[in-house]
Amino acid sequence: MRLLITRPMPPAVEERVRAAFDCEIRPEQNPLDPAELRRALRDFDIVMPTLGDRFSAEVFSEVPTPRCGLLANFGVGYNHIDAQAAGLAGVAVTNTPGAVTDATADIAMTLILMSARRAGEGERMVRARNWPGWHPTQLLGMHITGKTVGIVGMGRIGQAIARRCHFGFGMRVRYLARTSKTLDFPAEAATGLADLAASVDVLVIAVPGSAETHHLIGQDVLEAMRPTAHLVNIARGDVIDEAALIRCLKAGAIAGAGLDVYEFEPQVPQALIDLENVTLLPHLGTAALDVRTGMGHMALDNAVAFAAGDPLPNPV
Repeated sequence: MRLLITRPMPPAVEERVRAAFDCEIRPEQNPLDPAELRRALRDFDIVMPTLGDRFSAEVFSEVPTPRCGLLANFGVGYNHIDAQAAGLAGVAVTNTPGAVTDATADIAMTLILMSARRAGEGERMVRARNWPGWHPTQLLGMHITGKTVGIVGMGRIGQAIARRCHFGFGMRVRYLARTSKTLDFPAEAATGLADLAASVDVLVIAVPGSAETHHLIGQDVLEAMRPTAHLVNIARGDVIDEAALIRCLKAGAIAGAGLDVYEFEPQVPQALIDLENVTLLPHLGTAALDVRTGMGHMALDNAVAFAAGDPLPNPV
Protein backbone atom coordinates (compact mmCIF):
# COMPACT_ATOMS: atom_id res chain seq x y z
CA MET A 1 0.00 0.00 0.00
CA ARG A 2 1.10 3.55 -0.72
CA LEU A 3 1.20 5.89 2.28
CA LEU A 4 1.66 9.65 2.31
CA ILE A 5 2.94 11.50 5.37
CA THR A 6 2.23 15.19 4.93
CA ARG A 7 5.05 16.57 7.15
CA PRO A 8 8.47 15.38 8.30
CA MET A 9 8.28 13.14 11.37
CA PRO A 10 10.61 12.17 14.23
CA PRO A 11 13.35 9.76 13.06
CA ALA A 12 11.91 6.63 14.72
CA VAL A 13 8.55 7.20 13.01
CA GLU A 14 10.09 7.71 9.58
CA GLU A 15 12.25 4.60 10.02
CA ARG A 16 9.22 2.46 10.90
CA VAL A 17 7.05 3.76 8.06
CA ARG A 18 9.76 3.20 5.44
CA ALA A 19 10.10 -0.40 6.61
CA ALA A 20 6.34 -1.06 6.54
CA PHE A 21 5.00 0.84 3.51
CA ASP A 22 5.70 2.20 0.08
CA CYS A 23 5.77 5.69 1.52
CA GLU A 24 6.23 9.28 0.49
CA ILE A 25 7.22 11.75 3.20
CA ARG A 26 6.51 15.28 2.09
CA PRO A 27 9.47 17.51 3.07
CA GLU A 28 7.54 20.80 3.41
CA GLN A 29 6.30 22.04 6.81
CA ASN A 30 3.31 23.99 5.49
CA PRO A 31 -0.19 22.46 5.12
CA LEU A 32 -1.25 20.73 1.92
CA ASP A 33 -2.58 23.06 -0.76
CA PRO A 34 -5.79 22.19 -2.68
CA ALA A 35 -3.96 20.34 -5.47
CA GLU A 36 -1.97 18.32 -2.92
CA LEU A 37 -5.14 17.46 -1.00
CA ARG A 38 -6.73 16.08 -4.17
CA ARG A 39 -3.56 14.15 -5.05
CA ALA A 40 -3.45 12.67 -1.55
CA LEU A 41 -6.95 11.24 -1.93
CA ARG A 42 -6.40 10.15 -5.53
CA ASP A 43 -2.93 8.57 -5.43
CA PHE A 44 -2.47 7.01 -1.99
CA ASP A 45 -4.12 4.21 -0.01
CA ILE A 46 -3.38 5.82 3.36
CA VAL A 47 -2.65 9.42 4.24
CA MET A 48 -1.23 10.64 7.55
CA PRO A 49 -2.37 14.30 7.70
CA THR A 50 -2.02 16.75 10.55
CA LEU A 51 -3.11 20.20 11.67
CA GLY A 52 -3.92 22.50 8.76
CA ASP A 53 -4.38 19.78 6.12
CA ARG A 54 -7.98 20.71 5.36
CA PHE A 55 -9.79 17.69 4.00
CA SER A 56 -13.07 19.52 3.59
CA ALA A 57 -16.34 18.36 2.05
CA GLU A 58 -15.37 20.35 -1.06
CA VAL A 59 -12.13 18.39 -1.44
CA PHE A 60 -13.99 15.09 -1.15
CA SER A 61 -16.53 16.26 -3.74
CA GLU A 62 -13.65 16.93 -6.15
CA VAL A 63 -12.37 13.35 -5.71
CA PRO A 64 -15.64 11.39 -5.64
CA THR A 65 -13.98 7.94 -5.81
CA PRO A 66 -10.81 8.27 -3.74
CA ARG A 67 -8.13 5.59 -3.71
CA CYS A 68 -7.45 6.63 -0.10
CA GLY A 69 -9.25 4.50 2.46
CA LEU A 70 -7.79 5.97 5.66
CA LEU A 71 -6.82 9.38 7.00
CA ALA A 72 -4.65 8.42 9.98
CA ASN A 73 -4.53 11.84 11.60
CA PHE A 74 -1.36 12.81 13.46
CA GLY A 75 -2.96 14.50 16.48
CA VAL A 76 -6.00 14.15 18.68
CA GLY A 77 -7.83 17.14 17.19
CA TYR A 78 -9.27 16.52 13.75
CA ASN A 79 -11.41 19.60 13.06
CA HIS A 80 -9.38 20.11 9.87
CA ILE A 81 -11.01 16.93 8.51
CA ASP A 82 -14.69 16.76 7.61
CA ALA A 83 -15.22 13.31 9.13
CA GLN A 84 -18.79 13.08 7.85
CA ALA A 85 -17.75 13.82 4.27
CA ALA A 86 -14.89 11.35 4.63
CA GLY A 87 -17.28 8.65 5.79
CA LEU A 88 -19.63 9.26 2.88
CA ALA A 89 -16.64 8.88 0.55
CA GLY A 90 -15.69 5.59 2.19
CA VAL A 91 -12.62 7.04 3.94
CA ALA A 92 -12.05 6.12 7.58
CA VAL A 93 -10.55 8.67 9.98
CA THR A 94 -8.46 7.92 13.07
CA ASN A 95 -6.62 10.11 15.59
CA THR A 96 -4.11 9.80 18.43
CA PRO A 97 -5.96 10.14 21.76
CA GLY A 98 -4.03 9.62 24.97
CA ALA A 99 -0.61 10.26 23.46
CA VAL A 100 -1.02 14.03 23.80
CA THR A 101 -2.80 14.31 27.16
CA ASP A 102 -0.02 14.94 29.65
CA ALA A 103 2.12 17.07 27.37
CA THR A 104 -0.81 19.36 26.57
CA ALA A 105 -1.76 19.60 30.25
CA ASP A 106 1.84 20.57 31.05
CA ILE A 107 1.67 23.44 28.54
CA ALA A 108 -1.60 24.58 30.14
CA MET A 109 0.18 24.77 33.49
CA THR A 110 3.06 26.63 31.84
CA LEU A 111 0.63 29.23 30.51
CA ILE A 112 -1.27 29.50 33.81
CA LEU A 113 1.95 30.24 35.66
CA MET A 114 3.41 32.52 33.00
CA SER A 115 0.25 34.62 32.72
CA ALA A 116 -0.50 34.80 36.44
CA ARG A 117 3.09 35.60 37.42
CA ARG A 118 3.75 37.90 34.43
CA ALA A 119 6.74 35.78 33.39
CA GLY A 120 6.66 36.76 29.71
CA GLU A 121 6.57 40.44 30.60
CA GLY A 122 9.49 39.94 32.97
CA GLU A 123 11.57 38.05 30.43
CA ARG A 124 11.01 40.77 27.83
CA MET A 125 12.14 43.35 30.38
CA VAL A 126 15.38 41.45 31.06
CA ARG A 127 16.11 40.78 27.38
CA ALA A 128 15.58 44.47 26.55
CA ARG A 129 18.00 45.38 29.38
CA ASN A 130 15.25 47.43 31.02
CA TRP A 131 15.29 45.66 34.39
CA PRO A 132 16.18 48.21 37.05
CA GLY A 133 16.71 45.57 39.73
CA TRP A 134 14.44 44.01 42.33
CA HIS A 135 11.98 46.10 44.27
CA PRO A 136 8.91 45.22 46.38
CA THR A 137 6.20 46.28 43.94
CA GLN A 138 7.70 45.12 40.65
CA LEU A 139 5.59 42.94 38.32
CA LEU A 140 3.14 41.91 41.00
CA GLY A 141 1.06 39.04 39.67
CA MET A 142 -1.34 36.49 41.09
CA HIS A 143 -0.22 33.65 43.38
CA ILE A 144 -2.19 30.68 42.02
CA THR A 145 -1.85 28.34 45.00
CA GLY A 146 -5.25 28.00 46.63
CA LYS A 147 -7.07 29.91 43.88
CA THR A 148 -10.00 28.59 41.80
CA VAL A 149 -9.53 27.17 38.30
CA GLY A 150 -12.36 26.66 35.83
CA ILE A 151 -11.98 24.00 33.16
CA VAL A 152 -14.16 24.28 30.03
CA GLY A 153 -14.19 20.71 28.71
CA MET A 154 -13.49 17.86 31.13
CA GLY A 155 -12.16 15.19 28.79
CA ARG A 156 -8.76 13.53 29.10
CA ILE A 157 -6.83 16.79 28.80
CA GLY A 158 -9.21 18.82 30.95
CA GLN A 159 -8.97 16.23 33.73
CA ALA A 160 -5.17 16.12 33.48
CA ILE A 161 -5.05 19.91 33.88
CA ALA A 162 -7.46 19.80 36.81
CA ARG A 163 -5.37 17.13 38.58
CA ARG A 164 -2.25 19.25 38.25
CA CYS A 165 -4.08 22.29 39.59
CA HIS A 166 -5.63 20.41 42.53
CA PHE A 167 -2.80 18.14 43.62
CA GLY A 168 0.08 20.41 42.62
CA PHE A 169 -1.25 23.81 43.66
CA GLY A 170 -4.15 23.13 46.01
CA MET A 171 -6.56 24.86 43.67
CA ARG A 172 -10.31 24.51 43.87
CA VAL A 173 -11.62 23.01 40.63
CA ARG A 174 -14.85 23.94 38.87
CA TYR A 175 -15.72 22.70 35.41
CA LEU A 176 -18.21 22.60 32.56
CA ALA A 177 -18.74 19.42 30.52
CA ARG A 178 -21.34 18.04 28.15
CA THR A 179 -21.74 14.85 30.18
CA SER A 180 -21.59 14.03 33.90
CA LYS A 181 -18.14 13.02 35.15
CA THR A 182 -16.92 10.63 37.82
CA LEU A 183 -13.62 12.14 38.91
CA ASP A 184 -10.86 10.97 41.25
CA PHE A 185 -10.39 14.45 42.73
CA PRO A 186 -12.76 17.01 44.21
CA ALA A 187 -14.43 19.21 41.58
CA GLU A 188 -17.69 21.10 41.25
CA ALA A 189 -19.74 21.17 38.06
CA ALA A 190 -20.84 24.66 36.98
CA THR A 191 -24.40 25.39 35.90
CA GLY A 192 -23.28 27.18 32.75
CA LEU A 193 -20.42 28.95 31.02
CA ALA A 194 -21.22 32.41 32.42
CA ASP A 195 -21.47 30.96 35.95
CA LEU A 196 -18.08 29.29 35.54
CA ALA A 197 -16.41 32.36 34.04
CA ALA A 198 -17.63 34.62 36.82
CA SER A 199 -16.48 32.35 39.64
CA VAL A 200 -12.85 31.49 38.84
CA ASP A 201 -9.41 33.04 38.97
CA VAL A 202 -8.18 31.11 35.93
CA LEU A 203 -10.39 29.91 33.07
CA VAL A 204 -8.82 27.15 30.95
CA ILE A 205 -10.26 26.15 27.57
CA ALA A 206 -9.88 22.42 26.80
CA VAL A 207 -12.69 21.61 24.35
CA PRO A 208 -12.31 20.10 20.87
CA GLY A 209 -12.43 22.42 17.91
CA SER A 210 -15.71 22.10 15.99
CA ALA A 211 -18.58 24.11 14.56
CA GLU A 212 -20.30 23.82 17.94
CA THR A 213 -17.34 25.30 19.84
CA HIS A 214 -16.48 28.08 17.34
CA HIS A 215 -16.35 31.38 19.32
CA LEU A 216 -17.61 29.58 22.42
CA ILE A 217 -15.63 32.15 24.39
CA GLY A 218 -16.99 35.47 23.19
CA GLN A 219 -17.51 38.97 24.52
CA ASP A 220 -20.23 37.86 26.96
CA VAL A 221 -18.06 35.20 28.58
CA LEU A 222 -15.02 37.47 28.75
CA GLU A 223 -17.07 40.25 30.36
CA ALA A 224 -18.38 37.76 32.93
CA MET A 225 -14.83 37.04 34.10
CA ARG A 226 -13.30 38.83 37.06
CA PRO A 227 -10.95 41.72 36.22
CA THR A 228 -8.23 39.86 38.16
CA ALA A 229 -8.76 36.59 36.24
CA HIS A 230 -6.66 34.96 33.52
CA LEU A 231 -7.75 33.06 30.41
CA VAL A 232 -5.73 30.12 29.04
CA ASN A 233 -6.35 28.37 25.71
CA ILE A 234 -4.69 25.08 24.73
CA ALA A 235 -7.66 23.87 22.63
CA ARG A 236 -8.16 25.40 19.19
CA GLY A 237 -7.74 29.08 18.38
CA ASP A 238 -11.19 29.71 16.99
CA VAL A 239 -12.86 28.56 20.21
CA ILE A 240 -12.13 32.13 21.35
CA ASP A 241 -13.38 35.21 19.53
CA GLU A 242 -9.90 36.69 19.13
CA ALA A 243 -11.14 40.23 18.39
CA ALA A 244 -13.24 40.21 21.56
CA LEU A 245 -10.29 38.93 23.59
CA ILE A 246 -8.08 41.73 22.28
CA ARG A 247 -10.69 44.33 23.26
CA CYS A 248 -10.97 42.91 26.78
CA LEU A 249 -7.21 42.71 27.27
CA LYS A 250 -6.75 46.28 26.06
CA ALA A 251 -9.50 47.50 28.38
CA GLY A 252 -8.17 45.59 31.37
CA ALA A 253 -11.45 43.67 31.65
CA ILE A 254 -9.35 40.61 32.51
CA ALA A 255 -5.85 40.55 33.96
CA GLY A 256 -4.21 38.47 31.28
CA ALA A 257 -4.26 35.56 28.87
CA GLY A 258 -2.01 32.66 27.95
CA LEU A 259 -2.40 31.35 24.40
CA ASP A 260 -0.87 28.37 22.64
CA VAL A 261 -3.28 28.50 19.70
CA TYR A 262 -4.77 31.25 17.52
CA GLU A 263 -7.92 31.83 15.51
CA PHE A 264 -6.13 32.22 12.17
CA GLU A 265 -3.00 30.25 12.99
CA PRO A 266 -0.15 30.77 12.17
CA GLN A 267 -1.12 34.43 11.81
CA VAL A 268 -1.05 36.20 15.19
CA PRO A 269 -2.62 39.67 15.29
CA GLN A 270 -0.17 42.51 15.88
CA ALA A 271 -2.53 43.74 18.59
CA LEU A 272 -1.88 40.58 20.60
CA ILE A 273 1.86 40.82 20.03
CA ASP A 274 1.86 44.41 21.26
CA LEU A 275 0.01 43.64 24.50
CA GLU A 276 2.06 43.03 27.64
CA ASN A 277 -0.70 41.15 29.47
CA VAL A 278 -0.75 38.16 27.11
CA THR A 279 1.64 35.20 26.89
CA LEU A 280 2.05 33.82 23.37
CA LEU A 281 3.42 30.35 22.57
CA PRO A 282 3.77 28.81 19.06
CA HIS A 283 1.42 25.81 19.50
CA LEU A 284 3.84 23.90 21.76
CA GLY A 285 1.18 21.62 23.28
CA THR A 286 2.80 18.34 22.20
CA ALA A 287 6.25 19.64 21.25
CA ALA A 288 8.44 17.04 22.96
CA LEU A 289 10.37 14.40 21.01
CA ASP A 290 9.02 11.41 22.92
CA VAL A 291 5.45 12.74 22.70
CA ARG A 292 5.57 13.42 18.95
CA THR A 293 7.22 10.02 18.42
CA GLY A 294 4.42 8.36 20.39
CA MET A 295 1.83 10.20 18.31
CA GLY A 296 3.50 9.01 15.12
CA HIS A 297 3.56 5.41 16.26
CA MET A 298 -0.12 5.59 17.26
CA ALA A 299 -1.04 6.97 13.84
CA LEU A 300 1.01 4.20 12.23
CA ASP A 301 -0.69 1.57 14.39
CA ASN A 302 -3.93 2.63 12.71
CA ALA A 303 -2.30 2.48 9.28
CA VAL A 304 -0.91 -1.00 9.93
CA ALA A 305 -4.30 -2.24 11.15
CA PHE A 306 -5.99 -0.81 8.05
CA ALA A 307 -3.46 -2.45 5.73
CA ALA A 308 -4.00 -5.79 7.48
CA GLY A 309 -7.79 -5.50 7.38
CA ASP A 310 -7.96 -5.42 11.17
CA PRO A 311 -10.19 -3.17 13.33
CA LEU A 312 -8.83 0.35 13.63
CA PRO A 313 -7.49 1.09 17.15
CA ASN A 314 -8.54 4.75 17.21
CA PRO A 315 -11.49 5.53 14.92
CA VAL A 316 -13.13 8.94 15.39
